[in-house]
Amino acid sequence: MSASPSGRLWMPLLAGAVLGPALQLQQAALWPVPAYAGLALAGAAALALGARLRVRPPARMLTLLAGALLAFALCGGRALAFLQGALDPALQGADLVVTGTVASMPQRNELGQRFRFEVEAATRDGATVVLPRRLSLAWYAGSWAQAWEVPEAQRAGPPLRAGDRWRFTVRLRAPHGNLNPHGFDYELWLWEQGLQATGAVRAGPADPPPRHLGTGWAHPVERARQRVRDAILARVADPRSAGVLAALVVGDQNAIDRADWDVFRATGVAHLMSISGLHVTMFAWLAGALVGASWRRSPRLCLAWPAPQAALAGGLALATGYALFSGWGVPAQRTLLMLASVAWLRLSGRRWPWPVTWLAACAVVLTTDPWALLQPGFWLSFIAVGVLFATDRGALPQAPGLAARAAGLVREQAIVTLALAPLTLVLFGQVALAGLLANLLAIPWVTLVVTPLAMAGVALPVAWDLAAWAVQVLAAFLQLLAALPSAVWTSPAPPAWAGAAGVLGGLLLAMRLPPALRSLGLPLLLPVLLWQAPRPAAGEFELLAADIGQGNAVLVRTATHTLVYDAGPRYGAESDAGQRVLVPLLRALGEQVDTLVLSHRDSDHTGGAAAVLAMQPRAAVLGSLEAGHVLQLLRPVTPCAAGQAWRWDGVAFEVLHPAAADPGAPGRTNAASCVLRVANGRQAALLAGDIEQPQEAALLAREAPLQAQVLLVPHHGSKTSSSAAFLDRVAPRWALVQAGWRNRFGHPAPPVLARYAERQAVVVRTDRCGAAWWSSARPDAVRCEREEARRYWHHAPAPD
Repeated sequence: MSASPSGRLWMPLLAGAVLGPALQLQQAALWPVPAYAGLALAGAAALALGARLRVRPPARMLTLLAGALLAFALCGGRALAFLQGALDPALQGADLVVTGTVASMPQRNELGQRFRFEVEAATRDGATVVLPRRLSLAWYAGSWAQAWEVPEAQRAGPPLRAGDRWRFTVRLRAPHGNLNPHGFDYELWLWEQGLQATGAVRAGPADPPPRHLGTGWAHPVERARQRVRDAILARVADPRSAGVLAALVVGDQNAIDRADWDVFRATGVAHLMSISGLHVTMFAWLAGALVGASWRRSPRLCLAWPAPQAALAGGLALATGYALFSGWGVPAQRTLLMLASVAWLRLSGRRWPWPVTWLAACAVVLTTDPWALLQPGFWLSFIAVGVLFATDRGALPQAPGLAARAAGLVREQAIVTLALAPLTLVLFGQVALAGLLANLLAIPWVTLVVTPLAMAGVALPVAWDLAAWAVQVLAAFLQLLAALPSAVWTSPAPPAWAGAAGVLGGLLLAMRLPPALRSLGLPLLLPVLLWQAPRPAAGEFELLAADIGQGNAVLVRTATHTLVYDAGPRYGAESDAGQRVLVPLLRALGEQVDTLVLSHRDSDHTGGAAAVLAMQPRAAVLGSLEAGHVLQLLRPVTPCAAGQAWRWDGVAFEVLHPAAADPGAPGRTNAASCVLRVANGRQAALLAGDIEQPQEAALLAREAPLQAQVLLVPHHGSKTSSSAAFLDRVAPRWALVQAGWRNRFGHPAPPVLARYAERQAVVVRTDRCGAAWWSSARPDAVRCEREEARRYWHHAPAPD
């Protein structure tokens, strides 16, 4: 093989290996096996023909086509094979007795503990059943257990350890997550992790007691990681510093406090606190420097193998060990494949042009994990590597001397930060303006001080005390940066063309080009920086019912104003619908919320309010909350009262309930729900909170203006609401139900669904539709995110 493949067909073949998965990932549904087999045969034929042709352009086109067809077929075939192990729908919600091994370091929180479980055997009512090989299980305890279809008297789980064998009863369900525009795709994440079912351990009084069957030899690395994690948490008194150390040493990102994550994101250093691609690369760089320096001390070793090559191989080997010990996460695997590809090219003496080397690393990663293309970490890692190649750097710097390497690291960080700023804005809707300064100090501090001390603590625990001090120093510095005015630049999510232009502009600015050419990057940045999400026309309005599980959260937009009706549930102490769904959605749409309406105090309606208010400092709050409610401390809350009304952009907003004379039961907060009607004279929407039939009757008695084309179904479709008389008066065409999939309340209740069907109202359920969009300008359609963004890994619930 020649030293350079420029005259060969490597470039189009590698480009096809990247293009093929990119196209296959757009499939809404998989094709049958013969279709992918046919594509593979066509790809092989095209490759053979391209290799025989001597005319370069046709040969390259055929080779590109061959690479794309083969990669497309391989990706589709792997997906079909993976789906063969999916959970049988008939087993969902059934009591199953499973025997197997705890396969991961358990994660503890206030809900209980979550872990991965490898199934050895499973039965249902004594009969053997087949389950997916790997499960994601939770062992809930206390009051949270009931919310997850687990008896409230559930016995708290014992401290689980990786490698332990257990037999217990579980209830499983297919992977199903919330699906929202610009939101996290939980089902894709489970797919990449190889998990095809989630569930909970049943350990209530009526369930057979779980049995510990002993400890096997499986998963020794996970057991070691757990021992180190527990030792760090026991040794370091400050829990926030201990969480950062646990994340750096064993990859336990859940140990980091949510408030700390907010600071890390605001300062652009979140990538340093997780075992990301950059983290593994930095470890490989440091390990390579140490191996190279040690190697040069021995003339005999240098004669046997050149020090630069030994440094390259040693850095890669040590980085692989670090990635294994830190959890062998998907980002770390991708990075190691990339580094291994580049290292192989260098060690074999090949000096390919950087675009070919870059494409080769990319193709290797995507052949192993094609779904990485949909992960932000993939794009950040590979654009960063491409920038380093294009600016004559390298994946593993080889300049002699630690001082020179450190100076090179600072230069590279500045270049990468500049180049990745537009991509970060596209992917996350924000970029830390203080990120360059924060990273210039945080990267060497974390890489050269915190991480070595944290790793040294495995052998010498006193080093963890020094590492904790170093973390506290860093945290104090980052908090000062995060508190600066305009520390973070936010921008609406641009369309694909604008995002591509912005990324290209960042690359041009970072590359070593004449100033005139580099300046061309500035106008390319403008579409990203100036993009504004389209809004309804004057006199029109639109609704977006977010997919937030069991709760309410509806976004109402007019030409220049935004209202949020309810803020969804609280999932746990560190997680809620505001932080996970509403804040990213509002940021992506570029929304400035004018009013947050909290229908009543129940946590499935107010759980995400604090996160929304923190993001929206100018939002007024209207709601049915008592004077001592904790949210009253964050923002004054104007009580909801029938008769309140205002107009925005030709659209009328009117509060219909509660009124002083309306009936209510003591202690029943649902009765005080704030009912809001939005209308423009042609179309109307009624947001009914959790009112029940007595409140519906009161509204009818007052002859409130209830008619609406769209109704947010009262109380999530509970049988205590949606009376026949109420529905006759509202006469909805669309009935939006915001409820959790397979929720324990049985919402929406079958009798309620029957009443809507009798009136020919179309029921749209967020557990089946995902986020639902409706616009007064197009009143005859509701857009469902699960239909608009449908991909083959998304769960398709069977109809009732």
